[in-house]
Amino acid sequence: MTAAPIFATALVGVGGALGAVSRHAVGLRVEGRRSVLLVNALGSFALGAITAAPIGSTAALLLGVGFCGAFTTFSSFAVGTVRAASETGARAGAAVAASNIAAALPAFLLGSFLVAESFG
Repeated sequence: MTAAPIFATALVGVGGALGAVSRHAVGLRVEGRRSVLLVNALGSFALGAITAAPIGSTAALLLGVGFCGAFTTFSSFAVGTVRAASETGARAGAAVAASNIAAALPAFLLGSFLVAESFG
């Protein structure tokens, strides 16, 4: 059974608010591009775990779509990549992009694997 549309929207909103506040808190502790890399890796790990966990659509909306969607920072990733490229060259921009992908994809797979092994 899936959540009613208004309830689903509220779940995503609450999860998004918590994710955005958490993202801001990380940004207060870790500066610059490192904070973007950190939240993208952590958020990808969490999303991998959420997608592998035997949870219902309610929890998936709250945690996966809402929290992880707001916690991870694709727009910050894009801005950081363009800034690095414009400040120090295309190679630096490519390195920023590659480092985010190199951290996020394995983190997603690890989170998914760990949860699948725990529940499987």
